[in-house]
Amino acid sequence: MTHFVKAWILAIGLILTPAALSAQEALPAAPVVNPAASSELEAAEVPAVAAATATGLDPALYTPMKPTPGIGMPVDGAIDFQEQFSETGKTAHWINNVILVPMMVGVSLLVLFLLFWVVYRFRRGANAVPSKTTHNTFIEIIWTVIPVLILVVIAVPSISLLAEQFEPAPEDALTVKVTGYQWYWGYSYPDNGDFEVISNMLTPDEAAARGEPYQLAADNRMVIPVGKPVKLLITAADVIHSFAIPAAWFKLDAVPGRINEKVLQIDREGVYYGQCSELCGARHGFMPITVEVLSEEKFNNWVRANGGTVKGDAAEAVATETAAVEATTETAPADAAAATN
Repeated sequence: MTHFVKAWILAIGLILTPAALSAQEALPAAPVVNPAASSELEAAEVPAVAAATATGLDPALYTPMKPTPGIGMPVDGAIDFQEQFSETGKTAHWINNVILVPMMVGVSLLVLFLLFWVVYRFRRGANAVPSKTTHNTFIEIIWTVIPVLILVVIAVPSISLLAEQFEPAPEDALTVKVTGYQWYWGYSYPDNGDFEVISNMLTPDEAAARGEPYQLAADNRMVIPVGKPVKLLITAADVIHSFAIPAAWFKLDAVPGRINEKVLQIDREGVYYGQCSELCGARHGFMPITVEVLSEEKFNNWVRANGGTVKGDAAEAVATETAAVEATTETAPADAAAATN
């Protein structure tokens, strides 16, 4: 018996040791902020300006947008889903509120009524001699057919929504690769020079200075253009994570060694928050997702501020250079003739 107890104690200790070691690990180091920038951050009156200083990006090209309270984030006391800003989200919200909730309420009330009716109708006082009936073909048909009809009513819009969520991205869609790490996110933009943005959670003081909710705000955001389909390639570097944005009805697992693909399109400019939705370790609750949706012009400026490239910039530069060469070629003979005279 003693050996049995010792074996269990040893096994529990071995199980808890990795978790204890993981819990002692610190968050990944955040980018070092210049002391001068820190002093500007403390003195700033507008959180957006302070955020621009903290990111280290040129404020002339990019200033982080200030979030709108109640939009793209949880709301105190809310009992419904977050307001949706994608087509799939609006469809799913409609299915929930118009089909599922009324159906659940109706079925629950019907079952409750039948329960009370049976208790009253077939109580001992009203049935001194109980019936010995064991089968009723009509009732059995009813309780078989009605659930089948209910499932069909649920299945038709649900399957359509599922197919809509996993439609392939159009060829001209922007591609963003999302990588989950323990415990932060990385966003790569292969269509714009393949630069990567590393996103860590803000501290309480940093979040307050930027006017953002703590545990949802990140130092660097994933930025996408408004109203444009974005092909997200989602993977993980270590363990399984899950990339979720409730206000866009978006959730997809990030699995090591696999790339999962799904289209994200948000139809209103703003800041949208999410969190890792798969238990991934000791810091699982501290790897928020912050998505900033900007106009295409502002998005292109953000790309340039991060040292990326924008489609069309190269062609424009070539056209400018060609025009300069042609102008030089045209003026050369005139200059030579003037010199001869």
